[in-house]
Amino acid sequence: VGSKSPQLLEATSPADLRCSGGPQLAMALKIFEIDPSLQGVQGQIWDRIHGYKWWKEELEKEGGVEKFAEGYKLFGFNRVDGGYTYREWLPNAKQVFLAGEFNDWHNSTPLRGEGFGRWVVDLPDNEDGSPMIPHRCQLKVRIETNDGEWIERVPAWTKLAWQDHTTNLFNGVFWEPPADERHGFRHPRPAKPENLKIYEAHVGMGSTEPKVATYREFADEVLPRIKRLGYNAVQLMAIAEHAHYGCFGYHVTSFFAPASRQGTPEELKYMVDTAHGLGIIVLMDLVHAHASSNALDGIAMMDGTDHCYTHGGAKGHHSEWDSKIFHYMKYEVLRFLLSNVKWWIEEYKFDGFRFDGITSMLYHSHGIGKGYTGGYHEYFGPDADIDSHIYLMLANDLIHSILPSAVTVGEDVSGMPTLCRPVSEGGFGFDYRLAMAIPDMFIKLLKESSDDHWDMGHITHTLTNRRYMEKVVAYCESHDQAIVGDKTLAFWLMDAEMYTGMSIFTSPCPSMCVDRGLALHKMIRLLVLGLGGEGYLNFMGNEFGHPEWIDFPTPANGWSHHHCRRRWDLAEDELLRYKFFQSFDELMNACENRFNWLGSEHQYVTVKNSGDKVIVFERGDLLFAFNFHPCTSYSDYQVGMSWNEPMRC
Repeated sequence: VGSKSPQLLEATSPADLRCSGGPQLAMALKIFEIDPSLQGVQGQIWDRIHGYKWWKEELEKEGGVEKFAEGYKLFGFNRVDGGYTYREWLPNAKQVFLAGEFNDWHNSTPLRGEGFGRWVVDLPDNEDGSPMIPHRCQLKVRIETNDGEWIERVPAWTKLAWQDHTTNLFNGVFWEPPADERHGFRHPRPAKPENLKIYEAHVGMGSTEPKVATYREFADEVLPRIKRLGYNAVQLMAIAEHAHYGCFGYHVTSFFAPASRQGTPEELKYMVDTAHGLGIIVLMDLVHAHASSNALDGIAMMDGTDHCYTHGGAKGHHSEWDSKIFHYMKYEVLRFLLSNVKWWIEEYKFDGFRFDGITSMLYHSHGIGKGYTGGYHEYFGPDADIDSHIYLMLANDLIHSILPSAVTVGEDVSGMPTLCRPVSEGGFGFDYRLAMAIPDMFIKLLKESSDDHWDMGHITHTLTNRRYMEKVVAYCESHDQAIVGDKTLAFWLMDAEMYTGMSIFTSPCPSMCVDRGLALHKMIRLLVLGLGGEGYLNFMGNEFGHPEWIDFPTPANGWSHHHCRRRWDLAEDELLRYKFFQSFDELMNACENRFNWLGSEHQYVTVKNSGDKVIVFERGDLLFAFNFHPCTSYSDYQVGMSWNEPMRC
């Protein structure tokens, strides 16, 4: 295999690597220098590297990966001289029509086949120069399949989709606003933060009122709060269109369309632009691990088969999520997904992505029923899905090529080696992985152990147990712990007294439960920020111990939004103790912003004394000391440190 990147490949074929001098050649990759144990599984590592290089070279035929990832300039609706073209990939189609409000939903606008499953129609402008299809026009693509079945689909590349409340089904929308209605970005992207502190948020939940909040409301009301609290990144859930609001945005139906319940594409751009003006980078929850199985509103069975964008049969079905699995190595599927990545960066100015559920992508088993203990046999072997590995390498390479300041975070529970090393070194290319064991540990402690049985060694081990030279984003709780059926840290700590014991007016002296809850909530968060990783994440509202779980509107709750909002008013009420949680979070972040310990490589645990319940560690230029003992305080407690100089509290 030829290579234009000698730092990545120094052999001519996989056989050369496996049969002659493999270990010596393996050392040409930095991942083998960082972790020599990987040499024992280098065969599959080289398989993914050669697959990645094969696609890079193959896509040179289309002008390179970056050009290939501009499929949105080829498919969907695109402006050409004298009008628009509409193009769709439907390999199982016998005939295709574009139907919508512009032609009274009649089969009067046929598409012609171009070969390779592509269908296209020219849409010349009207005599007055206006588009044949007016702005905001709703439409669908109507298909006769090769077996004679007639189906209707939302265009796969639609830039917007609206729900028809008479049928509850979604239609594509021709979104081409006039120049004076388009949002023009005013603020440059902020620099990539060295001390990444993420505020995880759901725009629709961003109001105190029981309703779906809008992009503009979030921009004007929530982003200033995030800035004040000291976070430098916001990670947005549920941005891509999803027919089922209660899926938290994880069952995407239209991958190029922003969620319409929260506003228009121009309003989403306004929100991102506002964040940039505040110095906040914007990360998007990107769901490429699967697609919604909803064929009427999404791309599942786009051409009437179960193997258009996805694998067919059982291989294409995720049994736990009831969703469809992408066929990553299909040419047009790869174009679709890579173009989706570039679309959100170029069109909406997102600064990076949190790749959701990639454990499901890394393994043929999707990680179902598996417990990962760190043995390399668990990561490599028959269960490794090399096609998905190749896709993740291509996606990360593309993202960092078009936007070097981009941040990518992988949500992997397995601990896959090399996930957060650059593609040029043989890794997957992510900047960070989520430290998913940390919240599980604290929930387990609060559920099963009394305070005097907390093991300081176990806590520090979990907080520092990460792969060498691979960055992690630490968190003590995220949206997972806030949804109905689970509990946040504040709920585990204070339970019913979240409602009855938080008033300073009626209870001037807090109960033992509330006093303990206030203390441990603060200590756990500072401990995780101090020791848990190179980045930090908090879910919206958890910084002040939000007292309500998340329950999206369903028939069971009467389609209520009562538990699908954030009670910002509680943290601003001077008579409630929620303000103490929020004030601590703000000061904690201010301290980190001053000393920037997340960006420091210096980290050393000095004390982890389970008898005294004391943890002491160095991070950056600071010495942290925690006393978790429920009833003993200490004075003149001696600890070692690396600095031979006086310390200031």
